[in-house]
Amino acid sequence: MLLLETHAGLMRQLTSLGERASTLMQLSKTEMQLGHARASVEYALRAAKVRPENLEVLSGTLAQLRITNKAEEFLAYVARLGPLTHLPIPVLLAIAREFSFFNLQEKAANYVAEALRGDPDFPPALLAQAQLSTYSGNLRDALANLRKALRRAPEIPETYWLLAQLGKTARGGMDDANMAEAQLPRAGGNVQGGIHLNYALHRFHDDDGNYDQAFAHLRQGMQAKRSTLHYSTAETRRLFDLLKSLPTAVSVAGQEAGWRQPIFIVGMHRSGTTLLEQLLGAHPDVRDIGELYDFTSAMRHETDCHCRGVIDPTLVERTLATAPDYAAVGKKYLEGLNWRLGAERMFTDKLPSNFLNIGFIAQALPGARILHMTRDPVETCFSNLRELFSDANPYSYDQIEIAEYYAMYRELMAHWKARFPGRILDIDYGRLTADTGTVMEEVSDFCGLEFVPGMMDTNSSRRSVATASAVQVREGVVRRDVPKWKPYERDLQPLMSRLAELGIN
Repeated sequence: MLLLETHAGLMRQLTSLGERASTLMQLSKTEMQLGHARASVEYALRAAKVRPENLEVLSGTLAQLRITNKAEEFLAYVARLGPLTHLPIPVLLAIAREFSFFNLQEKAANYVAEALRGDPDFPPALLAQAQLSTYSGNLRDALANLRKALRRAPEIPETYWLLAQLGKTARGGMDDANMAEAQLPRAGGNVQGGIHLNYALHRFHDDDGNYDQAFAHLRQGMQAKRSTLHYSTAETRRLFDLLKSLPTAVSVAGQEAGWRQPIFIVGMHRSGTTLLEQLLGAHPDVRDIGELYDFTSAMRHETDCHCRGVIDPTLVERTLATAPDYAAVGKKYLEGLNWRLGAERMFTDKLPSNFLNIGFIAQALPGARILHMTRDPVETCFSNLRELFSDANPYSYDQIEIAEYYAMYRELMAHWKARFPGRILDIDYGRLTADTGTVMEEVSDFCGLEFVPGMMDTNSSRRSVATASAVQVREGVVRRDVPKWKPYERDLQPLMSRLAELGIN
């Protein structure tokens, strides 16, 4: 009721005051909350055509264009703002942040560099530069900027979290754990600050082999993060059951000539999807474009449903009530990505949680290849638990919840493979790291590519990696004799017991 009243008030403003960016931007947000995808996009595009009244409205419009996945319109809007040298530092950093979300890291770097020219010691700009340097694999530059930020403003919790991502070797011999510990009491009621510090301390102590302390901080961080999120295993079960009830349909006609062929890389987060994309991206016929929400965007438009996350029950229910035009979905997806692509005849779309969309992908894009990364269940779940995501994976902050999510994911993947035989190739992470050449030959054959030796080395692809694996993937193909979870086996008994109860060895 409150949302409807807000919507009505904004419509009255629009009638009385005309096309104001602030009103249009708020209408876009409200339509999104009401679940109306097409109207939300329409108002965001209208807001982008009007001069923003202030910096807050400007930042809000930038964010709405990104959330509604209107990348080309975002680029045009930014271009109309004029030269970088005329923009204030907060705007430069806001634009850079959205460019990074669009996985356009080089463009983001230009705006951060301009912000640093304006103030070389501004901590938020130093953190932004450190993040971009980490994505590009320049850990020395990332470290230098983080150390500089710490000297200027040691009270910013995110700095320690970014520092912890670099690993002990890159960080050198400084006692970062003690510095972070000293900030914990100062975080006080700053919940997000405490979360960043505890996840940083988990990494610092893990690097030093202090596993009891490391897990104590991880537990505190998980509990604090979980308290900020809405998540229900029952709601997730309902979503998965709805997906399994989707009717089998004959695939639509093949892609039109001239469209590039997508290769979807899916699976649980932290299962090795980034590694696989880096290896595939070494092929001259493959453009690796990273994690994008473009397929979800196409489904939102077709169903006129702004779903939460990659997919939600409401969107699936709409497809059950009225069969989507899958040919239109596939066309919209490919058209929306065309500006990102080059001469390569294939491209990778590496959003792990697209495993939820396989039932739609298989029908909308009959030429698509689907690569499914699998990994040891405990290693996968533990790697999720120790990673601080945004709000995208709310199941990953509790041992029981992630065990149950993992079991549902396994069931759904078994269902998709039975429903779409021959469309999905399983790739085991352990086997990929142990026998990279053989596995990549199998991947190449499945995708219709000729194997090239460069596909055995992650350094053959130099694209920025804007995922949680940004540092790890730069190490190349690494096989661990002892899994990362082994020192925490005692602490992970709730996870391991629940997996066993669910029949997962």
